[in-house]
Amino acid sequence: MSRSGSKTRARALKRNRYWQSAVGIACTFLIAGGTWLYAANSAPTSSNAATAMAEQIQHDDTAWTEHDSRFSNFVDDLRAGHVAEAVSGNEHLYVTLKDGARYAIVDQLGLAARQTYDFVAKDSTPRFQFSELKEKASAAFSAGYAIDMAMRLLIIGVVLSVAWPMAWGFITSHLKRRKKTRITFDDVIGCGEAKQALLDIAAAQRHPERFSALGARPPRGVLLTGLPGTGKTHLAKALAEECGVNFIAATGSDFSSMFYGVGIIKVRNLFRQARRKAPCIVLIDEIDGIGKRASEPRMGETEQNRIVNQFLTEMDGFNGADGVLVIGATNLAESLDPALRREGRFDRTIAVPLPTLEDRKGLISLYLKKLKNVAPMDIERLAGTCMGLTPAAIASLVNQAAIFAAREHASSIEERHVVDAIETNRIGEQPSGVTPFTEHERLCIAVHEAGHALTAARLKIGKVDKVTILPRGQALGVTLVIPTEDKRLHRKSELENRIVMLLAGRAAEKMYFNEVSSGASMDLQEATKIALSMVSGLGMGPSKHLATLSVLREAGIEVEPGQTLEQVNQLLREQEAVCDALLEEHRDAMDFIVDRLLMEETIDGVEVYGALGMNVRALHPHDSQGLEQAAFTTE
Repeated sequence: MSRSGSKTRARALKRNRYWQSAVGIACTFLIAGGTWLYAANSAPTSSNAATAMAEQIQHDDTAWTEHDSRFSNFVDDLRAGHVAEAVSGNEHLYVTLKDGARYAIVDQLGLAARQTYDFVAKDSTPRFQFSELKEKASAAFSAGYAIDMAMRLLIIGVVLSVAWPMAWGFITSHLKRRKKTRITFDDVIGCGEAKQALLDIAAAQRHPERFSALGARPPRGVLLTGLPGTGKTHLAKALAEECGVNFIAATGSDFSSMFYGVGIIKVRNLFRQARRKAPCIVLIDEIDGIGKRASEPRMGETEQNRIVNQFLTEMDGFNGADGVLVIGATNLAESLDPALRREGRFDRTIAVPLPTLEDRKGLISLYLKKLKNVAPMDIERLAGTCMGLTPAAIASLVNQAAIFAAREHASSIEERHVVDAIETNRIGEQPSGVTPFTEHERLCIAVHEAGHALTAARLKIGKVDKVTILPRGQALGVTLVIPTEDKRLHRKSELENRIVMLLAGRAAEKMYFNEVSSGASMDLQEATKIALSMVSGLGMGPSKHLATLSVLREAGIEVEPGQTLEQVNQLLREQEAVCDALLEEHRDAMDFIVDRLLMEETIDGVEVYGALGMNVRALHPHDSQGLEQAAFTTE
């Protein structure tokens, strides 16, 4: 951010603080003034009619003040029924007994007068007359009552000072939500299927008469699901702009509060505002933050249940004809309450997928255009290397390329900077210094990575792009492999070949040193995940069982973990045997790759194919050089 932008933002924040302070002070004075007037009008008073005793005291109170007494004596006289009349003054309580005796009680704080008034007020037939001096009435209330009201005002001020920042944040957040977005579907690259589904919804918002003429009900809610960074929020904003309606944004966590009942009020205010601003689109980002209802709520869960119930009630309280559409976005759809996901509340569930090759080309071109001094680049090659990345990740790595160019004091952003950014995103930062490895450790890492590279090339898992024994991130060495095409389906043989490649580093160490090292721990974890998925969910295990373990567990059927573990281990052992045979068959190629790694530390994938006698251009005629979807690393 530029210095001028920082100053502008600072001035804006300063103005906001001034506005908060001004409104807070104004509210404090209003509440304090209203409370003071109420207290003045409701202060304890008695009959204002001037009695003979009050008039006499008004002129001369010596007959009473020269006989001081205690309040306890006054109480005794009250209980005995000796009191004929009492008058409350500014500093004394004047008492006249039935036998004509007179005395005064010092009462500077007005406590004695207040208790006397309470005594008279509780008695349906007062046994003596109680009044106040005229100057007492003009003072509004006694000093004791003033202190009591001052304490009340102090408590109100403290509560206001605590609650006002939260109220201000809630008010200002709603004020900001009234603004329309300026993002259109043209600004959202990819997500073709999701955009088409949203365009149908936009047509229902723009032309509701078409649907009402046929008796069709426009959707009430749409649930967008997908990985983080796939563009769910941008799609919702673009839909609001395409429909030409107001847009209100909120998050699932906005409705939680440390105060009981505040969350429900926030839900009501949100939907009330949406109806008032209709036609309107309400986006609730990360809607999984609302959570599920607990069947037996514990302490702290009852409020969450109430918030979910309020959501259910509010979404049932309007229909599509009201012009309000609720869009929920989440990457954890299973965390939502089933009653919230049902049809009639969220009528459509739209999955936002990862960008395709053409989408990635458009995203890279879009973000490169936002930079300055960009050299010509092979966009198709770069798009091939970004397989599996979300639009947010692509935007980040393009920005990272600009940072790399600035760090080198380069005059322009070149393709190598983008490639370095992609490598950093995949496998971590480049080594900044020399890591003190021993010769045996270098040899062990070279053997390990040569095993990965050889099996990946021989089994045609992808295109081997680069092999290095230099540490990258948490990996001591890296083998980079590019998938040659976007795939959503994987055959059993492809998954088995992936396991073979993951086990090849460990197998190569065993073949060279007759023992294994700790460098294969991550490889074993990934291979175990694939094998477990094949056994428990894909029906590809050695026993050919078709039952899915997750479904059995959901049905309450106990599954013996030992049997599953035995099948997973058997599958891994079978692929390990295939790996051992493959490496033994190509021992000469292994030796060549190991020697080259020890000599150069980083070699191109072309050398791996050359060692195996394979022509990489014949194998991948349409594939450009680049990176892999997943990097296979050693610790």
